[in-house]
Amino acid sequence: MSDTTESTLRTTMAKALTLGMRRAMSEDRSVLLMGEDIGSLGGVYRVTEGLKADFGAHRVRDTPLGEAGIVGTAIGMAMRGYRPVCEIQFDGFTFPAFNQITTQLAKMHARTNGDVPVPVTIRIPNGGVIGSVEHHSESPEALFAHTAGLRIVTPSTPQDAYWMIQQSIASPDPVIFLEPKRRYWLKGEVNLLQPTTPDPFSAQVVREGEQLTLVAWGPLVPVAMAAAEAASQDGRSVEVVDLRSLSPIDFDTLEASVNHTGRMVIAHEAPVFGGLGGEIAARITDRCFYSLEAPVQRVGGYHLPYPPAGAEEEYVPDLDRILDAIDRAFAY
Repeated sequence: MSDTTESTLRTTMAKALTLGMRRAMSEDRSVLLMGEDIGSLGGVYRVTEGLKADFGAHRVRDTPLGEAGIVGTAIGMAMRGYRPVCEIQFDGFTFPAFNQITTQLAKMHARTNGDVPVPVTIRIPNGGVIGSVEHHSESPEALFAHTAGLRIVTPSTPQDAYWMIQQSIASPDPVIFLEPKRRYWLKGEVNLLQPTTPDPFSAQVVREGEQLTLVAWGPLVPVAMAAAEAASQDGRSVEVVDLRSLSPIDFDTLEASVNHTGRMVIAHEAPVFGGLGGEIAARITDRCFYSLEAPVQRVGGYHLPYPPAGAEEEYVPDLDRILDAIDRAFAY
């Protein structure tokens, strides 16, 4: 990590998350961290490194290996006025806590007629292409998005990571914070004074274009940017939108983009079948029917269990598969 000016620095996404949590904990004593190996070890990816030394074991708490217990305890603490930030060590181990998240955390505020907020942030390293073993490379966002009461966000840059983790912790609602684990070491500029957008639940146009809207989020945003650049070599002007929030979805930004370009391709690591791309495609078809010049195209994982590390490059969408979808959109 190296300073560039007093207000900006260049760092990795992992360190940007560390800095964001450190700032949130410094500004609000009710913020505490909990999870497996997050204290002295600093987390599997060292995202919480140094925070136990800075804030003490009472605010950076190592927990037993029991995800349901982590989330259940966090719910109780939130009901008593704390703002717990839970780390689930890997995305595939979220499912033991799925019942607590979907039946308690997501519903408590509504169940109490708004009297009991539960401001819990659940950090989940998300996605694949890290050469890991079984249960370490899932993309479960659609499972959570189907449950009302949860906000779901995912950064694609260190800048967004720094600000969105703080905005999520400050939110009065429970937030599922998906961290694209293969981008933890991605470096970028972080403005310490100004967030990308004041609203962490809004989409952002990260590349302007004229002929097609390419939507991606989290780990696939850099791939989408590379695909847009490659398409430009063929004379095609592609606009790239980083969705950033998966629930709620900023359909206004998507609608404005498609009304301008006339075509849309959606790319995500999760399987196409039952994925969020289907919901986005249906809504955009309904809202932009008279602007669309082709059906909305989707690119994603296959409807199969996530493969062994040696085959994951064939499973996760890459530049060529996104370019194929762009070709299909232009073929109409």
